[in-house]
Amino acid sequence: MSQIAAKTYEPTPARKVAFLGLGVMGYPMAGHLARAGHHVTVYNRSAAKAAAWTAECPGNASAPTPREAVGGADIVFACVGNDADLRSVVLGADGAFAGMKPGAIFVDHTTASAKVARELYAQAQQLGLHFVDAPVSGGQAGAQNGMLTVMCGGDTAAFDDVKPAAMAFSRAFTLLGASGAGQLAKMVNQICIAGLVQGLSEAIAFGQQAGLDMHQVLDVIGKGAAQSWQLDNRGKTMADDKFEFGFAVDWMRKDLGLVLDEAKRNGARLPVTALVDQFYADVQKMGGGRWDTSSLIRRLR
Repeated sequence: MSQIAAKTYEPTPARKVAFLGLGVMGYPMAGHLARAGHHVTVYNRSAAKAAAWTAECPGNASAPTPREAVGGADIVFACVGNDADLRSVVLGADGAFAGMKPGAIFVDHTTASAKVARELYAQAQQLGLHFVDAPVSGGQAGAQNGMLTVMCGGDTAAFDDVKPAAMAFSRAFTLLGASGAGQLAKMVNQICIAGLVQGLSEAIAFGQQAGLDMHQVLDVIGKGAAQSWQLDNRGKTMADDKFEFGFAVDWMRKDLGLVLDEAKRNGARLPVTALVDQFYADVQKMGGGRWDTSSLIRRLR
C-alpha cells in the first residue's frame, strides 16, 4: 500500500529539487513533491528504499550519494535522524554542500539541535548557499497526507523561495525567526506534548480505576476545556491499551534530550518535562521503545 495519500495541490512552478532521507516521514514528503509536479532526485542510505520510491514516483530519480543527488537542484530537502545523521548528509566530500549549485537552498526537516542549525547556516553562508531549519509536526499520518505543520528558522528570502514547493506536504509553513528558531519552536511543541500525554495518561488510568466507561467520558470531555489533539487522536487507543503505531518513544526521548540540553544553555526550568522524560525511560525499559508516545499510561497499569 502506498505511503503517499491523495492530495489536491496548489499550482506552483515546477522546481528541480532533491530529497535526502526516505524514512517514515521523508518517503511520503518526497512523494508529495513529485506528485505536485516538481522534478525530484532522492538519496537514501538504503538503496532499496530509494528504488521503491522511484518505482512509485516514475519520472523521478535516485542517486548513490547526497552530492550526486543535489546536482543542479534549486532546493534540497532533508529529513534524517539526528544531528550526526544531518552532518553526514551535508558535510564532507560526498555531502550535499559539496554538490549544491551557488544560491541553492538546503531545507532541513530533521528534528535536531538549534546549535547544528546555526552551525550549518553559517557554513552555507560561507559557500554562497542558504540553509533553513524546518522541523515538522504532524507525525507519520501528517507526512502521508501532506498535512504537516512546519516551523522554520532562517532568512526571509530563502524561506519565501522555498514555501510554494514545500506546501506540497504542508498545511502550514511558517517562518518564526532567525536560524535555529524552527528547532526551538519544535522543542516548545515537544514540551507541550510531553505534559499533555502524561496528564491524559493519569486521567484515563484514574477513570478506569473508578469504573467509568472511558470511551464515553472522552467523548464528553472532548467537547469541553480538556479537548486536545492528543485526547481526540490518542485517548481511546490509550483506554484500549493499543500502541503499535504513531510517534515512537525512542524518538520522543531523542527530542526531549535536545529540549533538556537547550534548557541547560538558556536557563529555562522544565521540571515536568524532565520528569516525563524519565517516565519515557521507564517505558523503554518495559520494551516499549517503538510504542507510540501515548504508551506512558502503561506505567500506571
